[in-house]
Amino acid sequence: MKNLIQLGFAALLSMSTMSAKAQNKDTGKGNSLLWEVSGNGLTKPSYITGTFHILCSKDFEMKPKVLKALEKSDNFVMEINYTDPAEIMSLQKMFQTDKKISDQLSPEEAKELNTILANYGTDLKSVDSSSPQALYALLSTKAIPCPKTEIKLYEMELLQKAIKNKKSIKGLEKVEDQMKAINKAYDLKSTITQLKMDKEYEILFGKMIQAFKNENAQLLYSLFKDERFMNAQQEKAMLTDRNQNWVKVMPDMMKKESSFFAVGGSHLMGENGIIPLLKAKGYTVKPVSSL
Repeated sequence: MKNLIQLGFAALLSMSTMSAKAQNKDTGKGNSLLWEVSGNGLTKPSYITGTFHILCSKDFEMKPKVLKALEKSDNFVMEINYTDPAEIMSLQKMFQTDKKISDQLSPEEAKELNTILANYGTDLKSVDSSSPQALYALLSTKAIPCPKTEIKLYEMELLQKAIKNKKSIKGLEKVEDQMKAINKAYDLKSTITQLKMDKEYEILFGKMIQAFKNENAQLLYSLFKDERFMNAQQEKAMLTDRNQNWVKVMPDMMKKESSFFAVGGSHLMGENGIIPLLKAKGYTVKPVSSL
């Protein structure tokens, strides 16, 4: 159950951060989820790719340009460094809580939640010691249209290739930082509200997978701007604040060595996205159609 929740949480992070919007450098009409960063004193270009954290194997594809960009880079940088044992321990703790879910609800609310959880193949007793964020992850375990044995984790596939090619592995933030952001975005009551929308999430997930496969970043952006799934407060906590923190550490990584950054797709664009924030710092950032 814990492994399934962790997989699900990765998917929800992907879904709730899928709003990248880009233009193809050749036609000006297409889309790209891979960007090249140069200029502003960099001796070698770095790359940023927008990801969909978790996919079914039938939908999984790693485009040649992404693999070539990774090969050309010295560092592989994820949101969190999953090769750090301390970070893995922190991640496991993130899904547990000292305060039971049932203790935070009235008897009527607990009964309603138990009914809702039946749609996810579980009950309140089974998840009572889980955090609200772990509970939220159940949404994606139902939305993913394949058994967990057929799941591919996009960053993990990239990580394996980076390790094989002896790249240096780094992270943009700590699990603790991510946990603080998630706590600001999703409390227990808002999580229960989201759990009621399981059918809507299944439809959303399917559309987003297809858009990602087609690199249709504009469609990805449009799909998740629905206020049913992410309000202004959640966007600030999950996207804006984290983007601003990441852009503070990225320049030093890029200056020392060429870096390949793999982050959830929505972190790229928007007024406070990574791309415009880097441009504001003086970098040349352009979409990549091929390498």
